[in-house]
Amino acid sequence: MIEAPTTNSQRAQGVAARMQHDEKTYSCQVGGAEWTFKTGKLAQLAGGAVSVQVGETVVLATATSSKHKRPIDFLPLSVDVEEKMYAAGRIPGSFFRREGRPSEVSILAARLIDRPLRPLFPKSMRNEIQVIATVVSSDGLNYFDIPSLNGASAALMISDIILPEPVAGIRVGLIDDELIINPTTTQMEDSDLDLRVAGTESAILMVEGAADEVDEDTMIRAIRAAHEAMQPIIQLQHRMRAEVGKPKRVFELDEVPESLMLAAADHFGTRIDRMLEETAGQGKEALYGAVDDFQDEWMALYVGEGDAAPARTAPDGEAFSPKHAKSAFQSFYKGRVRERILALGIRPDGRRPEQLRGLYGEVGMLPRAHGTGLFQRGETQVLSFATLGTLRDVQRLDNLRPEDTKRFMHHYNFPPFSTGETWFLRGPKRREIGHGALVETALLPILPDEDIFPYTIRVVSEALSSNGSTSMASVCGTTLALMDAGVPIAMPVAGIAMGLITEGAGGRYQILTDIQGLEDHLGDMDFKVAGTEAGITALQMDIKVGGLSNEVLTQAMAQAREARLQILDLIAEVLPAPRAELHRYAPRIISVKIDPEYIGKLIGPGGKNIRALEEDTGVKIDIKEDGTVFIASSEAEGADRAKEIIAGLTEGAELGKTYTGTVVRTTDFGAFVEILPGLDGMVHISQLAIERVETVNSVVEVGDEILVMVTDVQDGKVRLSRQAVLEGWTLEQARESDSGLGGRGGGGGRRGGGDRGGRSGGGGRGRR
Repeated sequence: MIEAPTTNSQRAQGVAARMQHDEKTYSCQVGGAEWTFKTGKLAQLAGGAVSVQVGETVVLATATSSKHKRPIDFLPLSVDVEEKMYAAGRIPGSFFRREGRPSEVSILAARLIDRPLRPLFPKSMRNEIQVIATVVSSDGLNYFDIPSLNGASAALMISDIILPEPVAGIRVGLIDDELIINPTTTQMEDSDLDLRVAGTESAILMVEGAADEVDEDTMIRAIRAAHEAMQPIIQLQHRMRAEVGKPKRVFELDEVPESLMLAAADHFGTRIDRMLEETAGQGKEALYGAVDDFQDEWMALYVGEGDAAPARTAPDGEAFSPKHAKSAFQSFYKGRVRERILALGIRPDGRRPEQLRGLYGEVGMLPRAHGTGLFQRGETQVLSFATLGTLRDVQRLDNLRPEDTKRFMHHYNFPPFSTGETWFLRGPKRREIGHGALVETALLPILPDEDIFPYTIRVVSEALSSNGSTSMASVCGTTLALMDAGVPIAMPVAGIAMGLITEGAGGRYQILTDIQGLEDHLGDMDFKVAGTEAGITALQMDIKVGGLSNEVLTQAMAQAREARLQILDLIAEVLPAPRAELHRYAPRIISVKIDPEYIGKLIGPGGKNIRALEEDTGVKIDIKEDGTVFIASSEAEGADRAKEIIAGLTEGAELGKTYTGTVVRTTDFGAFVEILPGLDGMVHISQLAIERVETVNSVVEVGDEILVMVTDVQDGKVRLSRQAVLEGWTLEQARESDSGLGGRGGGGGRRGGGDRGGRSGGGGRGRR
């Protein structure tokens, strides 16, 4: 029986005991900033939980695994990054005012974590592993993606989940040729490089970066600097593991029996090699069809009908499942392909290691799209579509990054027919979002500034056929589509994917140019490099082995450059330069500059003026804070009319200047004359003619055009004189003649209206 506390003092002591936390704090210096890792207080039921703080940005990372393995043949690892708007003191901008689907920034950050961690887990592990990084505080100055990566690794290290060694991540910037470790968002505004590198104590596992045509030597230098800078974080995780780490759980691994592997080798002998020779150059379907035939033959030997058949036994009597039999064959087949590449330098399709597949390009394929670019490399084919819009078409962003709009968008689609398969279409997956962002990154440095080319640009790349690196084919297709649309890009951009086959640390290796799907699957590296003739604009590298030596990395960069230059030559043959004229269906945009003080007047109360102007002229108008006004129209007449009206609304009446105006209204005491679009003033009856005038309508009527001089502008009211023009007076003479009228009214600067018909010459109706 448990007795409750009987006094206030006892109750207080009980509460205090329950609220105690054994929190541990660890810190290190990285790039001149202090990084703080904490564990023990938050998320105590997670397998491992660590908060990481840099500045006032804080990420809570957790790692948890299921208790039982799943009957599957892959590692069930999932990584999510949760952006919480409360982290920046903001309410989400969605209709529901709560966080919904993850933003593109969150998805890219999750991929940044997944890619270096996944190769480190045992390949035969079948327990679900879930890593969640929640951004709980964001200062807008320190990025949250790299802290999320480091927090995820630390959470795994102190958890009961198997992770052989810690992983750390570093961001590198380049300002005035100086490498900056973990730059802030403010520093990145002046940086020519945004490089993110992840690795272990001894090796680099992942590289992803955006660059403004940075050369290969500088890129290698930045990667090495990142690996050196991440060492304090790795050592900190070792300390955390030693001091607060949980005992590692014993996981039941799904290993393929060794006897089954040997049986596959005995059964097939050299038949796989002969098949590879016979199908070389025949295409993906021929190779994959032959492999399927061998696999069916193998499965029929040891497995009953269907994957659900009872387990058979290997030659030594050991039981195995159908998926073990399939894995044994795939492992043997993979080994033979790799050995042929290492020993003979011959790839599955018969190419040499540095050889590109056949290239093809075409533009202007479809009549209505503003620009199209078809690029094909071997059996990989991508068709890109460019669309131009006005600046109001920019994408509005609602995330924790400092950018709030995006003017250039690249979207990548990977339909099932591109691989000859079927699956449900449910919108873009994370891979498609990642590939789209990589291409977007590659093209950003060569796009014209908004002031030069005031358009929003969207390119969609459709992967129509896939056999290796559709993302880099999308870079090439996008370049062609932009040039076909008449976008004045600075230089063409091309991309290529490199692969690697290794024998082990210090052993044989082959770097492969333009890897196809099979080589990506069975190889040790996927290294995508995009850039211009001058340098690199984007790269992404994933390593499946222990790491890369300087020699391999340097050779891969050089080989990628050679391939990139060959593709750039093809692009130049297809379309040497951006078209001089925009597509006939693209909007035409002209710009005018006004005094920023007139912006409010141009917009009008509640946007009244700008809406009326757009309706009257059929144009779209966008206004920048510096007074730049962009007018978009499919017809030149409407754009010219809008430009004329804007000039009138923002120019203002100039004292002493003579205008040809239109009479828009008459009264007993004078006539109102529109001298500029949207701006009118009053001519007093005494100033309508040289001699005395009995009635206003005896001289002018609505719709007449007359010459008038501006004699006074006060409190937004404009006073005009026709007599001054007829007499040839100076401003001083006109003002002296008009001085006796006092403040008897004037124009209110309103938009002109009324009957505009029946216009006559500059001298009015000629009646005196």
